[in-house]
Amino acid sequence: MFNLETSVAGIKLKNPITNASGILAKDIDSIKELVSSGLGAVVTKSITIEPRKPYDLPTAVPLECGMLNAVGLSNPGSESLKETLSTLKEVGIPIIVSIAGRNEKEFAHVAHVAEKYGASAIELNLSCPHVEKMGLEVLNDISLMRKVVKGVTSTVKIPVIAKLGIVDDIVRLSGVVLESGAKALSLINTIRAMKIDVYTKRPVLSHVIGGLSGMAIHPIAVRAVYEVYKEYRVDIMGVGGVYDWETAIEMIVAGARAVQVGTAIIKKGLGVINEIIDGMIKYGEEIGARSIGEIVGAAHKA
Repeated sequence: MFNLETSVAGIKLKNPITNASGILAKDIDSIKELVSSGLGAVVTKSITIEPRKPYDLPTAVPLECGMLNAVGLSNPGSESLKETLSTLKEVGIPIIVSIAGRNEKEFAHVAHVAEKYGASAIELNLSCPHVEKMGLEVLNDISLMRKVVKGVTSTVKIPVIAKLGIVDDIVRLSGVVLESGAKALSLINTIRAMKIDVYTKRPVLSHVIGGLSGMAIHPIAVRAVYEVYKEYRVDIMGVGGVYDWETAIEMIVAGARAVQVGTAIIKKGLGVINEIIDGMIKYGEEIGARSIGEIVGAAHKA
């Protein structure tokens, strides 16, 4: 049988499928639900030092091509990690804690708390498209980005994964975070977008601008994974529009060692995870491959 085991930044995964940050993993019960779905690892919501409330409704709207959301990085704050991670110690798969902040001190503090209570790895949210003074503003300030990555990697011993969004030179910025100590990358985040109701003539989201996810951004994500892998041969988690086995495999042959699923879970339910896994196994057997490692970056060898 086609072996789906893989690793990212030294973390072993029984299969290459994880959830995207923010999708269901908001509390202990929802994380356990994700674990039971068959994922190779779980990624939490982005956690900040202090709790954050969501933006006013509506915070999300479905589109034919995906989803548009602006939740506002709502989360219970870093103190919640003690109970969450302590309770999840025995789930049997890696728990990757996504973190966000305004500066290197905030990021480092949350990373320290996450490691203390048992996180397998840290994912740095450097690219949220709809929260002021966080996310893309960090990514667009190279000096601050370096400080954040160095601050976290010098604070914790567990692997640090940097999540980047689409910017003019994602290849160069990937090099900056890798040089600063990140062991892997998550590519990409949602893309700034909006929708207007033509009858009310007003933006649909309360925050006006949100992040576009789903099928619409998949070709962009594949391009980013392909270009960054070509340059650095680094461990990558491919994110953006993975909704079936074929789009998952496309990410992997572009260079990803694992993929994150988000909008597909919302639209299809958790059953989509096993559908993707089953499809990947059939594909691997069809092409005569023995393991997922044989096809990582295969597009660069063709």
